[in-house]
Amino acid sequence: MSGKGEAKARAFADALNHVQAEVMKASPHILLRIEPQDVQVIHAREAVRKEAFLFFFLRRERRTYSVELDVTVNVTAINLDKVDFVTQR
Repeated sequence: MSGKGEAKARAFADALNHVQAEVMKASPHILLRIEPQDVQVIHAREAVRKEAFLFFFLRRERRTYSVELDVTVNVTAINLDKVDFVTQR
């Protein structure tokens, strides 16, 4: 998972928010719980960009953080193939 943000915590939160969507895409079952078990940082980068209004005024540095994580999750799910539905007429 990867994430970006203007703060370090925001970059990690953005990356972890992508975990649920990725697990849901990969599983055909109904997911009850997704628990992160282990998080490994693959890359953590800080980009610094200098800005100025009209090239001279109000100079500042803008920082952007990006992380790439390897997340191991424990998933609790319901297998719909094993649920017996009763037909009512």
